[in-house]
Amino acid sequence: MLRVIAVLLLIPLLDAILLAVLAAQYLPVAVVVLLVVLTALLGMLLVRAEGRHTLRRIQEKLATGQVPTDELVDGGFLIAAGAFFLTPGLVTDFVGLLLALPLTRYPIRKAAMRWVIEPYVDARTEGFASGNVYIGGFPGDGGPGAGPSPGSGTGGSGGQGSPPGFDHDNATDIDFEERDDE
Repeated sequence: MLRVIAVLLLIPLLDAILLAVLAAQYLPVAVVVLLVVLTALLGMLLVRAEGRHTLRRIQEKLATGQVPTDELVDGGFLIAAGAFFLTPGLVTDFVGLLLALPLTRYPIRKAAMRWVIEPYVDARTEGFASGNVYIGGFPGDGGPGAGPSPGSGTGGSGGQGSPPGFDHDNATDIDFEERDDE
């Protein structure tokens, strides 16, 4: 979390340095101010157009009964792009442009889905969202699909990986079958 805060503080610092260097050595101050205002205005127009397109895609997917996951992530990126465009500076405008253009937003979305969103959802749902759940036996009993459990290796009266106090010899196996009680 501290790294994210550091990066968010570093971007405006880079903006201030870049604007000071441009205004002091390369361009007149009026041109630098005009450049910042024009990039912000053009960026906001781009975000507005992309937002309308994304909203239309969300509505189309919902109308067909599909989940608009990619479109919702794109909407979040467009909100962030709008915030970057509203922040004065050329570096923030460039980051906003990366998030607003569909060509560059696609790989950013794929990376965010893989390394941020899916691990978060998987952790919050304990594996149910991704299907990474135990499919047989108890966690840690060595059965099919079993993985390590917090009580693994602690011993107990049962077998390896059983929770303390679990006795395999006295365990009951329940078979759920439908019966016709007529």
